Amino acid sequence: MTDFAERAERHRGELRVHCYRMLGSFDEAEDLVQEVFLRAWRGRDGFEGRSSLRAWLYRIATNACLDFLDGRNRRTLPDQADSPDGPWLQPFPGHLWEPVAPSADDPEAAVVAKETLELAFLAAIQHLPPRQRAATILCDVLGWPARQTAEALDGSVASVNSALQRARATLRTHLPPGRSDWAPSAPPTDEDRRILRRYMSAVERGDLTEVAELLARDVRATMPPYPEWFDDRDGVLAALATSWDAGSPDYIGTLRMLPTSANGQLAAATYRCPPGGQAYEPFGIGVLRVRDGRITEIVAFHEPALFPSFNLPPTLDR
Repeated sequence: MTDFAERAERHRGELRVHCYRMLGSFDEAEDLVQEVFLRAWRGRDGFEGRSSLRAWLYRIATNACLDFLDGRNRRTLPDQADSPDGPWLQPFPGHLWEPVAPSADDPEAAVVAKETLELAFLAAIQHLPPRQRAATILCDVLGWPARQTAEALDGSVASVNSALQRARATLRTHLPPGRSDWAPSAPPTDEDRRILRRYMSAVERGDLTEVAELLARDVRATMPPYPEWFDDRDGVLAALATSWDAGSPDYIGTLRMLPTSANGQLAAATYRCPPGGQAYEPFGIGVLRVRDGRITEIVAFHEPALFPSFNLPPTLDR
């Protein structure tokens, strides 16, 4: 019994990632992983070893996610939402995501490419119906053959291939310009990190001129759970000018930032000290995309409750 629990526990991290891809929510993925281990423990006598323990756990996780998604609205970003009320995607802490390497006792474990947790792909895949989403993740992300995927979904190879064909066509309409498939994206470079440091410094100083130099002309910015978004530099700067103006009723106070990582992308945690406040408190986690020396996308998640999951301090001193 103890051996089974220990062997299953080795897969907790990758199962959390799998549930996150399916659900688009870090909080819900955490809860579902617990449900997966409960189902696995209850059904352990039925594990006959015809597949690896890893594959068996993925099957349980996939079906737990499909049960959870039944009748629920998909999670998106504000610029892709059907309504202004969400529900929204959540970021995934970078330190909890490590690709799975094959091991001696589990040689079929896939090496999962890092771009498959990228926000652009997570947002695109949420447009798929749950079973198409599951088939795409199992086949195109984890590299499972159609037959193994069909067994996990209690379907046929023909139904899986049909689902994949429809899913790939849908994804092409929702992926960013210039990205027609799950093509690998380059990891952040030293220059990208320098841009992030400049951006954080400019935000802390309230320096709109410096921020303007760092933003691409067609930068896109979203701020879930707020339904508004901006798709150009002027719009972003106008919003910042209002929120940074101490004389404005929309003034948010002073800001401090710490570098972090989310979804394999550069990110910055923002802390806010409101007027009259005594400390900087968690405010949001901004996930950035940098291309050709300019910030082309900012997804600023207003998710203070996620700061502990990112190993971020609860407050910063003034």
